[in-house]
Amino acid sequence: MRIWSDSFENTQRIPAEFAMGQPDGFAPNRNPHLAWDDVPEGTRSLALLCIDPDAPTVPETVGRDDLEIPVDQPRTEFVHWVVIDIVPDVRGIAAGSCSDAITAKGKQNPPGPAGSRQGLNDYTGWFAGNADMGGDYFGYDGPYPPFNDLRVHRYFFRLFALDVENLPLPERFTAADVFRAMHQHVLAEATMHGTYALNPKAIG
Repeated sequence: MRIWSDSFENTQRIPAEFAMGQPDGFAPNRNPHLAWDDVPEGTRSLALLCIDPDAPTVPETVGRDDLEIPVDQPRTEFVHWVVIDIVPDVRGIAAGSCSDAITAKGKQNPPGPAGSRQGLNDYTGWFAGNADMGGDYFGYDGPYPPFNDLRVHRYFFRLFALDVENLPLPERFTAADVFRAMHQHVLAEATMHGTYALNPKAIG
């Protein structure tokens, strides 16, 4: 199975059009184009996740003008998109078809590929307690790495072919729920990634 994008090349920088943040503030927050082929026989549904494994683990260092987050700070995952139950004959997602702006307090019923359901991304936790932005963030919300981070962030788009038609998950689910539910049901996986950084001194 193979996945690619017309919005950016594998391992290359993601344009700001497909990010949530840019140097001067919020960005257009459009989802990138994705396409795939060679889906294995027996596939009954597809699942798609976008995960940044380079998120800082020390929250008090984020967004500060008086320090830079070192490259060697321990990192964790930040989930940007969770889509399940995509019907197996779908072969792509058009740019901007699932997200085309920032929605304060999160998108509640984002459009998506045929048959699909979309879960919570990690901006749900990031904005928790923020009176203007706090809420349930369903669907795609793009990169917004800290402007003071010295590490270039990577954003992995992971597509899974599954041998089940639906994953038995409630309306409000996360990437962790998806990984548990699709255990022993994965027929194939295809992965690509792009990079993004707001600090001009960031290195990969």
